[in-house]
Amino acid sequence: MTGAGHIAGAEPVHAALARVYGATPGQRLLSAACAAACFALAWALGRQAWIALFGALLAPIVLGAGGMAGVAALLRARLHWTGAWLALGILLALGAGLGLLFYRYWNAAAGLPAGTGRQVLASSFGVAALVLGLPLWRAQIQFRAQQLARLQQAALAAELKTLQAQIEPHFLYNTLSSTRYLTRHDPDKAGQMLEHLIGYLHSALPDMRAETSTLGREAGLVRHYLAVIALRHGERLQVAIEVPDALASAALPPLMLMTLAENAVKHGLERQPGAVRIGLRAAALGTDLCVTVCDDGPGIGKAVFGSGVGLRNLRERLAALYGKRARFELLRLDSGITEARLVLPLQMAAA
Repeated sequence: MTGAGHIAGAEPVHAALARVYGATPGQRLLSAACAAACFALAWALGRQAWIALFGALLAPIVLGAGGMAGVAALLRARLHWTGAWLALGILLALGAGLGLLFYRYWNAAAGLPAGTGRQVLASSFGVAALVLGLPLWRAQIQFRAQQLARLQQAALAAELKTLQAQIEPHFLYNTLSSTRYLTRHDPDKAGQMLEHLIGYLHSALPDMRAETSTLGREAGLVRHYLAVIALRHGERLQVAIEVPDALASAALPPLMLMTLAENAVKHGLERQPGAVRIGLRAAALGTDLCVTVCDDGPGIGKAVFGSGVGLRNLRERLAALYGKRARFELLRLDSGITEARLVLPLQMAAA
């Protein structure tokens, strides 16, 4: 990836270098004061050899840091990682050469032996390479991690859109077919179904294009969805949704709750001939948000627990967005209830 200087959403190379090697006026003044204090102490102690060695070591560091900050400011979008490493190597070589010249000049002026030039040159270059090369290596690793995270999120978003595009036509077809039937036999229920369908589409369509949503919005989407399902299945489905008003504005990735609700309908309601209860609950657990979707249906039987495309996509999205700060659990309780539990950092969405 060293040949690409910029990927949408990732920090550009020049910005990463400016962050690593840049310094505020206050930081520059403090660094200069520390260097001057070291020189003054060596002078006061009469250690002329210390001054020569310190100057030789300091020269490539100063030239390298200043030069890299200048390279980042001048080249900007044209800069890539290969060029950055090449620039750093050239600057360190020049700085080590200047440091060697200073070392020999100072020792000659002080009447001291010049020492071995190769050792001084290697020492000044090696120390500067450690001081300036390690931050550059870390910046490049972080840059690559950003790129991989953005690419992973883009891939998961595309997979989510494909999954939703596969689900929506099936749901809409069944709902419209039920509405047509109810229009002839029960107009009042047909009107209710249309109202919930309109509410569902009003929430679902913007979410398919959004990167973020809220718990209140997603719970409303699930409420309309389950209301339509309940009208289609009559008294077989009972729904209970408990979302505190204080948590309605909590940030939540779009369509995650819908995936859990669809899973509960598919493996709970549609696989059991009798009555089924589906519940949605949300609560704050310290700094986390816990959202649970449960049903008392038969569960998913002998299938691999939670191995469907929708739940796999949900887990991968959580990992890409929150890392280890979020988790998803699918449990079959002793009471016979299947519980899908989503835990993620509690963050209030911006108004």
